[in-house]
Amino acid sequence: MNLEEYFARIGYKGSTEKQDLETLTDIFQHHICAVPFENLSIHCGEKITLELEHIYNKIVRKKRGGWCMESNQLLGWVLQGLGYDTSFLGAYVFNPHQNTYATLMTHLMVKVIIDGKAYIVDGGFGVSYQMWQPMELVSGKDQPQVPGIFRFTEKNGVWYLEKTRRKQYVPNQSFSNSDLLEKKECRKVYMFSLEPQTMEDFRFQCTYLQTSPDSLFTKKSICTLQTTDGFRALIGWTLTETTYNYKENMDLVEFVTLEDEEVEKTLKEKFNIILERKLVPSNVKGSYTI
Repeated sequence: MNLEEYFARIGYKGSTEKQDLETLTDIFQHHICAVPFENLSIHCGEKITLELEHIYNKIVRKKRGGWCMESNQLLGWVLQGLGYDTSFLGAYVFNPHQNTYATLMTHLMVKVIIDGKAYIVDGGFGVSYQMWQPMELVSGKDQPQVPGIFRFTEKNGVWYLEKTRRKQYVPNQSFSNSDLLEKKECRKVYMFSLEPQTMEDFRFQCTYLQTSPDSLFTKKSICTLQTTDGFRALIGWTLTETTYNYKENMDLVEFVTLEDEEVEKTLKEKFNIILERKLVPSNVKGSYTI
């Protein structure tokens, strides 16, 4: 494992001499535009592990993506290798269909300290809730980014992330009421504490999420990648391409339904992913919005 190979994978050619916010942001943006958030292994009969060497081989050498425990662990390793002050945190993801936060800590992200200020770096959420810049860990401050306005709030030691989006224009009206389409303009994303976590703290969750019939990740095959002006997502057979700020205060959301034979071709063309095993797409309704 080496940093140069990782930088080639994400197309980063900038400097790594300074451990400053500018360098961190540049590396982070290259990462989210090159490494998809995806759970396709589950639907290809592959096992997802927490072992860093396996993750490195999968994402860097095989040019795959991964979910938060893979993508953010790799990102944390990179930042630590560059000399950043990093630690891992764990979050409880909000379920919009149940209108509540999960009871299991399933989301991993990275905390980075620069010049005494704390930032959250999360390259493993995907779709429209993927931050495009490290977020300063301050309560009650609007932090506008290209995807929308992100905001942390803190109450009694618990931190909450929410996002306010623009209006949405959906040309294909047959998808205007899709359960994939987020209906609320302001949406809770997850809650977390500042207690440092280790990979051992996620071992049970890693197994549960890829085996339980109640898990979102066994119900839906997901692949999503940030682009220069938005993001694209393949959920089951539904391909979505979103363009941020297509018109003033409006995002363009384009849906198309793929045939079986189009799925793997689309993964290669739109996400640069070539699978080693046969994918069985899945899209059980509910509990996931873009």
